[in-house]
Amino acid sequence: MCAMALALAAAATPLSAQEAWPAKPIRMIVGYPPGSSPDVQARMLAEPLAKALGQPVVVENKPGASGNIGADQLAKASDGHTIAVIGNGPLTSSKFLYARLPYDPLKDFAPIALIGTAPLVWVVPKAAMPGSAADYLKQARAKGDQLAYGSIGAGSGSHLGMELIKDGLGINPLHVPFAGGPPIINGMLGGQIDMTLLPASTVMPLVESGKLAAVAVTSSRRSELAPGLPSMGDLGAQDVNIEVWNAVMAPASMPAAHQARLNGALAKILNASETKQKLLQQGWKVDDTSQAALESRIRSDTARYGDLIAKRHIRLD
Repeated sequence: MCAMALALAAAATPLSAQEAWPAKPIRMIVGYPPGSSPDVQARMLAEPLAKALGQPVVVENKPGASGNIGADQLAKASDGHTIAVIGNGPLTSSKFLYARLPYDPLKDFAPIALIGTAPLVWVVPKAAMPGSAADYLKQARAKGDQLAYGSIGAGSGSHLGMELIKDGLGINPLHVPFAGGPPIINGMLGGQIDMTLLPASTVMPLVESGKLAAVAVTSSRRSELAPGLPSMGDLGAQDVNIEVWNAVMAPASMPAAHQARLNGALAKILNASETKQKLLQQGWKVDDTSQAALESRIRSDTARYGDLIAKRHIRLD
């Protein structure tokens, strides 16, 4: 059994010292810069988690390498009082994108709780939307590689997500990487690219202002984050379900009872109506907060992105 499975299997076994933990402040690593969604969510959780655990929770930003630097620091933490908020990339696709990743996502971490999920939104220039999403899809299929899509970089969610959509819906736009969301928007408005995938919180204001048009959300079912938009399932790609997500993780060495205490506290916080509303306003939805559900999500996304990355021969080093 892998480290994750062993940790979950042992979670029901209490430790006599559980009541004494944590014995000092908890360090919460965020492998992204201040203001990023993992950072905002970590700081939102820190205060109520500290109250639940009876110890301060100190957020430390360790940005770099698309979150991999922070993930590596978590993997090497051995003090029993370190956790991290990590995005889906370092936990799923990074092991296939980097030949020398210094940690093993499936062996070095214990899943604690999923914070939230968010589909991406497929957007195009307003003038390019002929009518319905089905009409646009027919047009995109006919144009093939005459179209181009922008991503926030090779191996990013917007890159891998569109590659999955290409397979699922039979379109073939060319990939043009950009250095972030704002340059993509500028590129689309300037006619350099024809489509992209970005978070609802980024693009829906532009859709509502009439600058862009939304084709669909990238989840298999319609999303309450953009309830008026068709899903991948609505467009005929029921097997395509692209969501970005952030999660609280711990080192695999953390005792199972300590993991369980963290999960219990976080589940209570995340399922509170106030927290759900805050996350919804940020463009995120609270999902199943159990450790088992998070492990299942990590494994399924790892398999899916691993197959895609091998098929497309995508490498970042």
